[in-house]
Amino acid sequence: MTAVDPALPDADEASADAVVEDVVADEEDDEAVDTLLVREGDVAGDYLERLLDILDVDGDIDLDVEGDRASVAVVGGQLKTLIGPDGATLEALQELTRLAVAQATGVRSRLMLDIGGFRAKRRADLTALATEAAARVGQSRQPERLAAMNPFERKVVHDVIAGSPGVRSESEGEEPNRRVVVLPDA
Repeated sequence: MTAVDPALPDADEASADAVVEDVVADEEDDEAVDTLLVREGDVAGDYLERLLDILDVDGDIDLDVEGDRASVAVVGGQLKTLIGPDGATLEALQELTRLAVAQATGVRSRLMLDIGGFRAKRRADLTALATEAAARVGQSRQPERLAAMNPFERKVVHDVIAGSPGVRSESEGEEPNRRVVVLPDA
């Protein structure tokens, strides 16, 4: 028996009439995606401005589109309370902001939120950590398990390892204890 893809609600195992076609994106599709990402940024910016006002926190909102996702940064002022321990409050605010965007646009958002440069600094720290781990594993040929990380952090590490010769990476474990394991290439 073959597995049914839950993304295709009308598909069943006995169906032999399914047709899969490649979709070629054209300029109109690219413009629609860009327009949606800009709208996501605008909705997120408005949501966060209201939140900052309610909390009586000073901060400016910077909106951008980076690759295939909207990027929103809150800068200035005393923002540590919005970051929280190890970025936990930032993660929660990002999820709330994504929900607000999804409610306004009707589309699931992959928006990235940074507050006070926390994610940018964390990305730099993780890049250094991953580079050092890749060098150790490349030399010792022994796997190395890194500390538990959130999805953003794991992606940063996986991206660095993917660009490092002689090593590869995988994730193991369940949230919130999911971690990256750096392995030597076979």
